[in-house]
Amino acid sequence: MKENLHEPFEIIYKELDECPKPTHQHNFFELVYILEGTGTQQINQHNFRYNAGHMFLLTPEDTHAFGIETRTKFVFVRFNDVYIKNSSAMVNASQREDLLQRLEFILHNASHQPGCILKNQTDKNIIKPLVEAIIREYINRDMYNKELIRQYVNTMIILVARNIAMYLPEKINESSEEKAVDILQYIQANIYHPEKIKAARISSHFGISGSYLGRYFKKHTNETMQDYIVNSRLKLVETRLIHSNMRMNEIATELSFTDESHLNRFFKKRPGMSLGEYRRKHRVTMVS
Repeated sequence: MKENLHEPFEIIYKELDECPKPTHQHNFFELVYILEGTGTQQINQHNFRYNAGHMFLLTPEDTHAFGIETRTKFVFVRFNDVYIKNSSAMVNASQREDLLQRLEFILHNASHQPGCILKNQTDKNIIKPLVEAIIREYINRDMYNKELIRQYVNTMIILVARNIAMYLPEKINESSEEKAVDILQYIQANIYHPEKIKAARISSHFGISGSYLGRYFKKHTNETMQDYIVNSRLKLVETRLIHSNMRMNEIATELSFTDESHLNRFFKKRPGMSLGEYRRKHRVTMVS
């Protein structure tokens, strides 16, 4: 089942004792903020514990559902690409196009970051009063409530983007060249297809010579392209080992490794332990 969004953004506030929908998808972004309650959020077959103060970002095509343990107060903030592109109040006009491209890139890559999207404690402290202000305006419907909600949502999206950006290569920011960001976006979009992210394919796709591509990538990201690809694939494996019940051969198939042995050899080079050892060691440190 897939839900559609018929307006640029939408606010939903609900108190629930059980999830009203089975696993489903959206064609839009959805910020889910937990005001009260405990339970589990399932995103793309990975399970994450939630409690008050946690926020999840669901990107288009993510599959998800909730396992509610105690009565939970949810705030859902839904928005789409049209909202991002048309929100002229989000940034200074001279920087608007460049930053909006950056926001789109960051948000579309959010699914690669597991668990609560808020990594910065200061931002966590800002988000809660923003959410509470949105609820007040949503419930009371006072004068200018739509304009105020839009401003609050804009601020929230930028804060979320900043938290996601903390886990992107350190030199990628609003002043980075568009082509560097495009290369990163291309790699993440094709991370499940190793043949598409070989240097020769990337060089051909972007019209950059093979000899220059590596230097260009490192200049704009502060790490080699090979390290970036390997680390991105490792993160996908680690997420599945910790947050899913997938078998090793299922992980290997999903991430386009030849077989479980190939995946194990690839994985063991970095963490220094086998897939099974890593899962046993880290499984108890589920996102809390």
